[in-house]
Amino acid sequence: MAHPGDTDGTPLQPNARTEYKVTQADLPLTCPMPGSSLWNSHPRVFLPIEQTGQAVCPYCGASFTLQRQGVA
Repeated sequence: MAHPGDTDGTPLQPNARTEYKVTQADLPLTCPMPGSSLWNSHPRVFLPIEQTGQAVCPYCGASFTLQRQGVA
């Protein structure tokens, strides 16, 4: 399963970035994301992004933007 930033199959570094673009395939959205190498860098939290298209992690401050179909 591919995750944002996972281009070569190596695990994502936890909290390495502060902004992520996610798609419907990434829902339900959690932080840290499942592809992170240290998925337990902080407690996993489910982020409600479906209605507004935006979410911020209360632990690390990472910002997530939901990319809608047909939007580049």
